[in-house]
Amino acid sequence: MTCGSCANRVQTALGKVPGVAWVQVELDAARATVSWKPDSTPDTGALIAAAVAAGYAASLPPVATTADQPKVTAPEESAAERSWRRAVRLGVPVTLAMMIAEWAFGLGMDSRYRLAALLLALPVQIVVGAGFYRGAWRQARVGQSNMDTLVALGSTAAFGFSLWILASGTPGHVYFMESAGILTLISLGHWLEARMSAQAGASLRALLTLAPSTAHIRRTASDGTVTETEVTADSLRPGDLLILRPGDHIPVDSEVIEGDSAVDESMLTGESVPVVKGPSTRVYAGTLNTSGRLVARVVAIGSETALARIVAAVQRAQSSRASIQRLADRISAVFVPIVIVIALGAALGWAFAFEPARDLQASLSRWLWHVHAPDSPIAAAFTIFAAVLIVACPCAMGLATPAALMAGVNAAARQGILIRDATALEKTGRITTVVFDKTGTLTEGHPKVVARAAENVAEADRLAAALAGPSSHPLSRAVAELNPTNPPTLSEWRERRGLGVEARRDSGLIRLGSPSWMKESGVELGAFAEFVETQGTQGASVLLLSQDARVIGAFGLRDAVKSDARDVIQRLRADGLRVHLLSGDQPQSVAQVARELGLQADEFTAGIRPEQKATAIEALQQRGERVAFVGDGLNDGPALAQADLGIAVSRATDVAREAADVVLLRPDLNAVCVALELSRQTLRVIHQNLFWAFFYNAAFVPLAALGLFSPLLSAVAMGLSDVIVIGNALRLARKR
Repeated sequence: MTCGSCANRVQTALGKVPGVAWVQVELDAARATVSWKPDSTPDTGALIAAAVAAGYAASLPPVATTADQPKVTAPEESAAERSWRRAVRLGVPVTLAMMIAEWAFGLGMDSRYRLAALLLALPVQIVVGAGFYRGAWRQARVGQSNMDTLVALGSTAAFGFSLWILASGTPGHVYFMESAGILTLISLGHWLEARMSAQAGASLRALLTLAPSTAHIRRTASDGTVTETEVTADSLRPGDLLILRPGDHIPVDSEVIEGDSAVDESMLTGESVPVVKGPSTRVYAGTLNTSGRLVARVVAIGSETALARIVAAVQRAQSSRASIQRLADRISAVFVPIVIVIALGAALGWAFAFEPARDLQASLSRWLWHVHAPDSPIAAAFTIFAAVLIVACPCAMGLATPAALMAGVNAAARQGILIRDATALEKTGRITTVVFDKTGTLTEGHPKVVARAAENVAEADRLAAALAGPSSHPLSRAVAELNPTNPPTLSEWRERRGLGVEARRDSGLIRLGSPSWMKESGVELGAFAEFVETQGTQGASVLLLSQDARVIGAFGLRDAVKSDARDVIQRLRADGLRVHLLSGDQPQSVAQVARELGLQADEFTAGIRPEQKATAIEALQQRGERVAFVGDGLNDGPALAQADLGIAVSRATDVAREAADVVLLRPDLNAVCVALELSRQTLRVIHQNLFWAFFYNAAFVPLAALGLFSPLLSAVAMGLSDVIVIGNALRLARKR
């Protein structure tokens, strides 16, 4: 592969193989990474055949395992960069020497110079041109063509015509400088493209280098002797005990069992403030232990670590294709043959209507720029043919979307935002309404019991804590903290999603849940009705504890609104987006939160179960709204899937959450605004790049056909088109 257009061609070919879920093709590493759909049988032979059919050789590497650690996938200077750099080192001195001889000293018609020009251009044509000739031949063998075809034909036309002039003794200008300059300038453009592409992927490679290659582990001998040993990170297995000293990067995901420290997790979440770690907390591969000494038990290695999952998510997003790219793909498929036809038509026109063509060129040049007309019809035919072939650049069209996508996805990952694919970016540009889940998203997600009433408070605390203990719901966790020890014996425990929990004690049925569930179940509130009303008026959530058909205790819980929630809602409104709040909590509690956030009565819905959130979102969509749903991932799968754009506010271990289009790896709500804005900016850059690519060809091909672009100027313009597309995309990589 010689450029980004080649990588896109291979990616498209491999992506069409039945059973392939996604493909990531790396130009600099000359490697394709393929993921198969869960219900498909991998067929590596079909992959090889698809690559060969596209005109490229391919082979299989050793099979990777889940124990493999993430590796740096590109060296400091890639093979592609080295190849183009060598071409530039040979071509630039030769081309400059001939430019000086012809333009500064006017030696273009001197017979001795013409022979010297041949001797100078011949090595460039053979060495620098070899890559283009090989690429063109590989495509020709499978009945296809690409940019290498255009460059090889254009350069050969200029060199061959000049060689014929020299061999036949025909007086006139030779185009050895142009033939060498074409190859040199296009190689220079590819070298710059490779370097800029490497810069666009720098964030991903930075992630890959964070996990250290060695680790210190604690081992206990049979005689009880404890030793600390340095081992390679590849040899770590779940259960090993890591020794993490201050300043150590953590090699794999682990659970702290001894010590206290602060860990810098900014590479995962974008959050610069270190996170306090102690026993029973998780630490992740690639993060930095900043202060204390920790002993941690390995829980995940290789591709199972949060770091590896983030890298995989970023790679999937980079390799995805926006629907807008399909138009460019369809045009690129027929572009080269059309350009060859245009070049041949222009050459024949100049050959057989030389005087009218030259008069038209002279007329246009008075309005544009001065152009030196070819000496003869045959010279005009060859130079115009070469100029049209060279100036037409399919690379810019092929790079427009992938370059922007790579830069945007990397910039988002650096800030703790994982974008699932290009389709998610396109969805972002059409969003009109942002719907938030309440608990854990707009609120802290750590409610506390602020009031309680019971016939026997101590017994109610003990019974409610035992009921709530197995549940992961935030309200249940708060109640479970009331009496974490000495629980009563319960049986047949089960959780009723969105309602509460229930179990049997002796022969009786006990429940802990919402007042509405109690009423539906025929439980009488009795004297606790006043408690429910009072706490609801104060904005607290109420859980009732019942035994059989009688309430024996009540708990009021309140969850603080996040400090930045109101500002985030105002920012979204300033961007022209509507905001809505969904919650399963009681109406009074949700209304209180809505008031704190500045939401109106028609901007929130309360008392709905998790499965009803998807229905509520569907109702908004039926009114013509394009909905983004923001949830913490707990019971939000149906809503995330139903929304036009699902945004999950999760922890690093949840990056594989399939229902979400965007995953925020930090609880900071401002990341929602950042994700939406960065996605819109990435989509805007894709549109700009595609416009430039189409405009470039629509404007420059006719100019070259009319003789207003020399072959050398065409090569400069072609190289600049790639650089402009990549440079425009790199603006995203610098976003903060």
